[in-house]
Amino acid sequence: MLADDTYIARRLLLLGEWDAALAALGPEGEPELRAEIAVDRWFFRIDGHEEAEKAVAALDPASPTAHLLTARLAYSRLLFRRDARPDDRAVAEAGYRAAAGTGDEKLRGWAEYHWAVLLDNIDEDPAGAVPRYETALEIATRTGDGYFESYVIRHLAPHKEPAERIAMLRRSLHLRAALGARPQTVAAQALLAESLPEDDPERAELLRTFRPGAEELRIGWLRSEN
Repeated sequence: MLADDTYIARRLLLLGEWDAALAALGPEGEPELRAEIAVDRWFFRIDGHEEAEKAVAALDPASPTAHLLTARLAYSRLLFRRDARPDDRAVAEAGYRAAAGTGDEKLRGWAEYHWAVLLDNIDEDPAGAVPRYETALEIATRTGDGYFESYVIRHLAPHKEPAERIAMLRRSLHLRAALGARPQTVAAQALLAESLPEDDPERAELLRTFRPGAEELRIGWLRSEN
C-alpha cells in the first residue's frame, strides 16, 4: 500500500495537485518525497513556506536531498523577496555544493542546475552559470531524463542566439507536455509567449492558453502577470 501511495503522490505532484499529493502520501509516507512536494508547492504558489521548511527539517540534515532542498528554500526566499535571511545566499550555495558532491549522478545534475540558476538569477553572473547549465544538460541528455532536460534548457535558452533560444524554449514546452507535467508546461507556455514578438499569432495563442492554467493551479509568479 505504501508503494501505491508513493506512486499516486508522485503522479499528483506532476499534475500540480500538491495538496492532494501530500494527502495521498499520508503521515507515514516517504519523508523525502513529502519535503519535495512541499518545497515544490511553495515555489509555484509562493505559499506554504513554513510547512515546506518543517518538511525539510524532518530529513537527515546530512543527506544530499536535505542539502538540495534547504538550498532551494534559501534561493526562493531571495528570488521572491519573501522574508529573505542574511545568510540565504551563503546557505544556498553551500547546499548546492554539498549536493553536487554526491555519488548520485542525477542528484548531482540537479544540484549543478540549481547552482547555475542561483548564479544566473541572484548574482547575475552568466559566465559562472552557463558552464554549470551545460554540465547539467550533459547529464540530462546522457541519462535520457527529458523532465530534467526541460528545466535546464529553459534556463540555458536566454543565453543563446534568438533562433536557438526559441527552439530550446519550444523543446522545453514539448518535453513537459509529453510528460504530463502540468505546472511546468504552463510555465513553459508563459516564457515562450514572453520571448516571441508581440505580433506573433503563436504568442497570442500561448497567452490565451497558459493564463487559465496559471489561475487554476494558483501559480503565484504567473498570476501576478495576468
